[in-house]
Amino acid sequence: MASDATGTPLRRSLTGTAPARPGPLDALRAAHRVFQAGRRVDMQAIARTLGVDRATLYRWVGSREQLLVEVLWNQMSKTIQRLRAPSADGVRASAADIVTGATQAAMTSPGMRSFLEREGELALKLLTTKAADFQRRLIKLIADVIEEDRRDGRLCGSVPPEDLPYLVVRVMESYVYTSLITGEEPDTERASRAIHALLPGAKPASRQGDGGRK
Repeated sequence: MASDATGTPLRRSLTGTAPARPGPLDALRAAHRVFQAGRRVDMQAIARTLGVDRATLYRWVGSREQLLVEVLWNQMSKTIQRLRAPSADGVRASAADIVTGATQAAMTSPGMRSFLEREGELALKLLTTKAADFQRRLIKLIADVIEEDRRDGRLCGSVPPEDLPYLVVRVMESYVYTSLITGEEPDTERASRAIHALLPGAKPASRQGDGGRK
C-alpha cells in the first residue's frame, strides 16, 4: 500500500514492501528484549548495542514512539496469531477465548506493566489514540477474528457487526490499562467475563422433535 511505501524502513521491512534489511529488524528485536525485561527503551543504548549511531537508528525506525508502537504491536499480533492457531486435533479457539487470552497476556506482561507504571501517559497516547495506529490495527485484527467466528456460525449477539470490533477493543483497553484509569489492579477474571458477554457463543441447535430437551 502507499502508506507502507512511505513509512519507516522498519515498517517496510515488517510489511515486506522493501528488501529485507537486518538493521531495522535488529533494532526491533533489541527494543523488544529491553521492553520485555521491564526496562526503558532508550535509543542511545539500543544504537550502542547495534554498533550504529543514533542518526542511523532514527532513520531505521522513525522515532522512539514509532519504535515503541512496533514493539507493542509485534507482541500483541504474535500473541493473537498464536491463540488463533488450531490445536493438534484441529480445534480452533472461539473469538471470545482468543480476545480473552490476548487481553490477559497484556495484563500480565512484565514489560507492559513496567511501561504503564513508568510512562503511563505515553502508553495511553500510543495505544488508545490516533497519535499512533496501534488501535486501528488492533481493531482490524479483532474484526478478522470475530468475522471468522461469525462465518462459522459460532457467534451470536445483538451488537451490530460494524460496532463490535471497536467495542471489544475498548473493553480490552479498559482492563489492560485499569491501573491508569481507576487505580485498581488488573483483574483477569473480570476481563474474561466482560469479553465473553460481548462475544457470546452460538448455542447448539436443538434436535428436531425433542423440543430442545436432552
